[in-house]
Amino acid sequence: MINKQKGTLDVLPNDSWKWHKVETAARETARLYSLKEIRTPTFEATELFLRGVGGTTDIVTKEMYTFTDKGGRSITLKPEGTAGVARAYIEAGLSNEPQPVKMYYFTPVFRYERPQAGRLREHHQFGVELYGAQAASMDAEAILIAKSFFDSLGIKDLTLNINSIGCETCRAGYNKALKDYIKPNLDSMCDTCKVRFDKNPLRILDCKEEGCKTLNKNAPSVIDHLCPDCAAHFSKLQGYLKAYGIEYVINPLIVRGLDYYNRTVFEFVSNSIGAQGTVCAGGRYDRLVSDVGGGATPAVGFGLGLERLINVMTALGLMGEDISAPDVYIVTADAAAETACLILGKELRESGISCECDHMGRSIKAQLKYADKLKCRMSCIIGGDELSNNTVTVKDMGAGGQESVKRDRAAAFIKTRLYGGVKK
Repeated sequence: MINKQKGTLDVLPNDSWKWHKVETAARETARLYSLKEIRTPTFEATELFLRGVGGTTDIVTKEMYTFTDKGGRSITLKPEGTAGVARAYIEAGLSNEPQPVKMYYFTPVFRYERPQAGRLREHHQFGVELYGAQAASMDAEAILIAKSFFDSLGIKDLTLNINSIGCETCRAGYNKALKDYIKPNLDSMCDTCKVRFDKNPLRILDCKEEGCKTLNKNAPSVIDHLCPDCAAHFSKLQGYLKAYGIEYVINPLIVRGLDYYNRTVFEFVSNSIGAQGTVCAGGRYDRLVSDVGGGATPAVGFGLGLERLINVMTALGLMGEDISAPDVYIVTADAAAETACLILGKELRESGISCECDHMGRSIKAQLKYADKLKCRMSCIIGGDELSNNTVTVKDMGAGGQESVKRDRAAAFIKTRLYGGVKK
């Protein structure tokens, strides 16, 4: 037997409705905020992620699925969604369209890491990308979009953490202060942090090793080293969040794990799934488009893992039940009625009524039992008597009553009973 690969997941038919639920909510949220969907390839040139994500990130140094194709090109399965969107923004000339360009996506991403709760080697992300606006109001809108999405799913047990990591102007001074703080303890830190010390000291604050986290606990805050422009931007963001009624916590240790971030960074954290509590993360990345070959373009956005989100909703009891059951089950009472049942099924579907027919040769009793298991609201029975009288017996699976309806009126009668005559 060939098994699925470690760190991958089969979404089985009985579970796919969970994905439909969150994806439908995401699409509706995107519609409300005038976001348009973008779809980028599953694999890209490796250089895109080296230049865009950053050579000091764990993603690039440890986690990418990279291979050489038959043409000798270095190809990488995308480990995150934003770099591909930036490449598409440049290549398609989206900078020539009215700004901001507001996009969303669903995409698989691939990272070679130790599988754990809500984190797989292949997982799926819902992401939002807002290009072209420098204003802090755009940062606030990105956060508002995420919160609106969570609210639509009934998720309340979330804390919004925000921070500003400044720009190149103020980062130089902060890096010096941070290195002065870290240097006396550098020998006690992990090997990764020792490498980051010279290449990108800010990333040390993102280390997940408990020893390093303890040493970093009292590190100087980047907020205290912001230049006037970045400080004003961060202050305006907080003003917009307060105006929206969005509660937040300033967390100076949030720096995000990707090199392209600047200024605003944020995370929504759930208290229901233990250590792996971050369910959404994002921020501003004004240098990304220029880093991968385009012109200077301000941008902000976020991404969230659908697997982890479904875990959170399950833990909170918000997943609900599968409501995708067919409305009607058509019971074949004898072999002579088989074709008539199949034709009725076709007519009901053309009328917008979801239905199922018997293909297994079950008895009437077994068919009705199966219809009940499927949680069908109604059943239609056709047998010899119905064929002779040109009728259909319509049974209410909940109340148990039934009545005979003329065959040519069956679809209209059922639609009225189910939906009040309005197509579903």
